[in-house]
Amino acid sequence: MLAVKLALRNLMGARLRTGLNIFVLSLSFIVIIWNKGLLNGWDQQARRDTIEWEIGGGQYWQENYDPYDSFTLETSHAPIPEAARTAVRQGELTPVLITQATIYPQGRLQNVILKGIDPDQRILKLPTAVLNRQGTDIPVIIGKRMAEDSKLKVGDRVMVRWRDANGTFDAADAVVVDIFKTNVSMIDVGVFWVPLATLQSMMQIGNEATLLVTAPEKGFDDTLPGWVFKDQEFLLRDITEMIAMKSIGGKIFFLILMSLAMLAIFDTQVLSIFRRQREIGTHIALGMTRRQVVGLFTVEGALHSVLAAVLAALYGIPLLGYQATTGLSMPAGTDDYGLTIADTIFPEYSLGLVVTTTLIVLVTTTIVSYLPARKIAKMEPTDAIRGKIL
Repeated sequence: MLAVKLALRNLMGARLRTGLNIFVLSLSFIVIIWNKGLLNGWDQQARRDTIEWEIGGGQYWQENYDPYDSFTLETSHAPIPEAARTAVRQGELTPVLITQATIYPQGRLQNVILKGIDPDQRILKLPTAVLNRQGTDIPVIIGKRMAEDSKLKVGDRVMVRWRDANGTFDAADAVVVDIFKTNVSMIDVGVFWVPLATLQSMMQIGNEATLLVTAPEKGFDDTLPGWVFKDQEFLLRDITEMIAMKSIGGKIFFLILMSLAMLAIFDTQVLSIFRRQREIGTHIALGMTRRQVVGLFTVEGALHSVLAAVLAALYGIPLLGYQATTGLSMPAGTDDYGLTIADTIFPEYSLGLVVTTTLIVLVTTTIVSYLPARKIAKMEPTDAIRGKIL
């Protein structure tokens, strides 16, 4: 306790030097927590949106299906097993049929993916209910990005050409009945959503599908021959790897900030020991052991991080709280990168993040403060009192 009081008195006596060190350390606290909180917020938003809009509680893939190989779409559909049909009626599964097609908006040619889905499904957030529209044209819903790329709007008609299961090409008019906005580009860019029964009829196949999407809460979890189940962790792997890659940059930024802050603390401790040699010799002559004096200087360095944490809390809590409420608006064009990213990212800060950051800075500062203080153990009190340089 005595060492803490002496350390506080010495720090307050340094004034400007102490203030600058504390301010730099507090900035490190804020930037580290903000950076990690922003990545956490992006990660949580991307996972939540992808689950709600695309993958549900997981997916059953027809065994030939490969989302990265468009040539597999010709053979990656199969009859829905009886057990899965029961689950569909109970709202535990929703089938999706996928095939390639070509559209001709305003006389231009554009390749698209046709995805058939049950208009009455409630598992995915897609506004599929509007696909129940009656008429001779094929009802279609598209995402905002697709609408911008194809220059289509609600009510527009466009020619669609596809190839059925027998390899015969056919064509018909489709009408855009709705345009939805989503952060998940995989269900938006280059995708036309049509009623499942309509697409099955167009391809001249029976009750077949390419994917079976399970409900997030009480989804189907049985084994289906000829179908491979992909859980959420597998389907979210791209997001996980992307966040991990971004975290590497954050860690490098963290190391740079910490290195600058620790260099300032180290230089301050070296200068303090050099300038206070007589004080150190006096302490030792009055009965303090060398270990106690080393501890005093180490405590002084550690208190920098404690005071920095207090200062960071004073201006960081309202600043980060405001950021978490208003979010960080992403620049225009970000949604064209093919990433699941919202227009505004809301950082998420946890108690564990704050505590971990504080402990890392505290331990690092203590170690950096101890390193130059070790020289005190080599000092002779008579030499120190005379001001002899180490």
